[in-house]
Amino acid sequence: MAHFVFLLLVMDVVSGQIAYSIAEEVNKGTFVGNIAKDMNLNAHDLESRMFQIVSGPNKKYFSVNLKTGILFVNERIDREELCPNAIKCSINIEAIVHSPLNLFRVEVNIVDINDNVPSFRVKSRHLNISESASVGDRFPLPRASDPDVGSNSVKSYKLSPNEHFSLDVQSGGEQSVSAELVLQKALDREKQSLIQLLLTAVDGGKPPRSGTLQIIVNVMDTNDNTPFFKQPLYKVRIFENTPRGALVVTLNATDLDEGINGKIRYDFLNQENEDNGVHMFSINPVNGEITVKGDIDYEENNAYEIHVQAKDEGANPLASHCKLLVEVVDVNDNAPEISVTSLVSAVREDAGKDTALALITVVDKDTGQNGNAHCFISEGLPFKLQSSYNNYYTLVVNGPLDREVRSQYNVTISATDEGTPPLSSTSVITVHVSDVNDNAPRFPDPVINVYLKENSQVASAIYTVSALDPDLNENAKVTYSLLKSYGRDVSPPSAINVNSVSGEIYSLQSFNYEEVKTFQFQVQATDSGVPSLSSNVTVNVFILDENDNSPVVLPPYSDQGSVNTENIPYSAEAGYFVAKIRAVDADSGYNALLSYHITEPKGSSLFRIGSSTGEIRTKRRMSDNDLKTHPLVVLISDHGEPSLSATVSIDVVVVEDGSEVGIQTSFKQLPAKEASFSDLNLYLLIAIVSVSVIFLLCLISLIAVKCHRTDGELSKYSAPVITTHPDGSWSYSKSTQQYDVCFSSDTLKSDVVVFPTPFPPADAELISINGADTFKRNQTLPNSEKV
Repeated sequence: MAHFVFLLLVMDVVSGQIAYSIAEEVNKGTFVGNIAKDMNLNAHDLESRMFQIVSGPNKKYFSVNLKTGILFVNERIDREELCPNAIKCSINIEAIVHSPLNLFRVEVNIVDINDNVPSFRVKSRHLNISESASVGDRFPLPRASDPDVGSNSVKSYKLSPNEHFSLDVQSGGEQSVSAELVLQKALDREKQSLIQLLLTAVDGGKPPRSGTLQIIVNVMDTNDNTPFFKQPLYKVRIFENTPRGALVVTLNATDLDEGINGKIRYDFLNQENEDNGVHMFSINPVNGEITVKGDIDYEENNAYEIHVQAKDEGANPLASHCKLLVEVVDVNDNAPEISVTSLVSAVREDAGKDTALALITVVDKDTGQNGNAHCFISEGLPFKLQSSYNNYYTLVVNGPLDREVRSQYNVTISATDEGTPPLSSTSVITVHVSDVNDNAPRFPDPVINVYLKENSQVASAIYTVSALDPDLNENAKVTYSLLKSYGRDVSPPSAINVNSVSGEIYSLQSFNYEEVKTFQFQVQATDSGVPSLSSNVTVNVFILDENDNSPVVLPPYSDQGSVNTENIPYSAEAGYFVAKIRAVDADSGYNALLSYHITEPKGSSLFRIGSSTGEIRTKRRMSDNDLKTHPLVVLISDHGEPSLSATVSIDVVVVEDGSEVGIQTSFKQLPAKEASFSDLNLYLLIAIVSVSVIFLLCLISLIAVKCHRTDGELSKYSAPVITTHPDGSWSYSKSTQQYDVCFSSDTLKSDVVVFPTPFPPADAELISINGADTFKRNQTLPNSEKV
């Protein structure tokens, strides 16, 4: 209530109103007016009278210099902010002084300046106008706004130059200015679908300010254009074997219309006609891409002609057509094919050079370089290819053939084309080589040695010869026959025979070693070829001795069944020679080696016998207790398996009368000198044998060297032989050497030395001298010696 009273008092003291004008946007401190002067106040009294101004609650736009009384701008003044959309704008200020209290009202008019440009609410405006719009049609445009007032507001509009539109500006006096677009020329969307215009709004300030609006005219389409292809004929090339789904070409038909009027669908024409190759391709109806649908093969079809249609989707659809020619490019996808025609089932191994075996044809389905094929065979074969005509070849013989070395050939024929990369194929021809009779039967060895026991069974097989013929069939069918033989007392046709088919050799008689020791014959192997071929083998048959002869006692003693008598003096000393038993064995070797033993009386203490010499001698002197007659039984046995033997009985009679034994003494009782002579004879025999052994070793070495060079030496296969002759002599034989040892009936002491020797040859001759201690070698040796 007190405040209200105060306001009434203030109102009573108001003395007047002062008005000022100032432009907006002036700088701070700009002079407005001398308020002290205009209020008739002394500037020096302003402070004492507590002068102040009140300009409103928001901002203190003005202030007073209390020393000078000048009113100046204290804050930035924006008229459009203070008085939006108002034509007149002012700020009221109250000035108060005290002592006395006075109130002055000050009105400051804010003068507008052209500090704002005309502007539109949006930066651009889109107008959709159909291309069928008529000339003269009007289209309103948005208005520009300007915060300024009066002459600083929008006064006019301007349109950028163009051939289709003009601007119609309406001035409304105190109202704002507006503008409209007027169509001056018919639109064609296919020529210009978008028209950009610039609308400028200009105010009346000095200088004038302006703002712009971009007007975008979208010319709306109508279906007045037919789709069209850039060219009526398209040509593309694709490689054969292009995979399915691969892009061939993209057809692009153009429709100047837009929207549904310009939306094009693609399709093939004449799809029912399969011959045009449509079934090999597919087309995307939206984008016109043509892709591979089937298997492209140059050899089946090297080109395709396709007709394509493009149609829009307007209310009244329009369509156009083009032709697509697809050329297929050959690639090297076919390997050469080899065809072989055989001329012969087999080629003879003696076939001459250039003998034709087969005709060969090479075909490549590709063309150009891809179809050029070259044919060849593997190296190292006795064949070659001869070019006949283009891709025709003949396989001929180019070298020697030998069925026994190789009976068939697998000839690999290769064909390679000139493509990139090259392709090749192979074919194998089996060439059989037929046999001709060009090989004679062959025995493993030129000489065969056969060892046969004497007394073998008649018709028993003694050996089987086998010859191999590397030929075939009849050319390799071998038959065997006996050629000839030679040996002692052997007639080969009657002694042996050979099986013509199996080659088995069998004996026709039983052989006796004591009659025949060796013989030789030849077997011929002949094949059945035409002409036939043959070869021979030499067979040496060596008869092996068996123990089939018992010892035979030589005179003057007889074998079992008769009693022989020998007298000895009672005064005979120990070692007195009683008798000498001599026996022979028709066998040889160990079968003829004899030994002597006293079998009765057993355990005789008066007599002994030399096991190898057969000499019976006394062991001691006679005694009165001894019998006058001593019956002795001597067993003579050989060393065969089994051993054979003979016995002889001798009664030894002891006599007292020297005349009864005189004759015996002259023959049997020899002095010690005779015994020493017998020992010397033994030593001499041993020395000769030693020399002979050394000679034989040298001879064997020489024969071994000779046999290494010549396989037909018979001495190489000789076996040891010891021969006992009926006259009591022992024979030692080796190759062409033979020694006879002969003993007379009065020999006091002798030993038989046996040496291993080979068989003599068939023409060797045995010479024996009986009745003397003699060694003699066969006269066939140049260095024969006699002891």
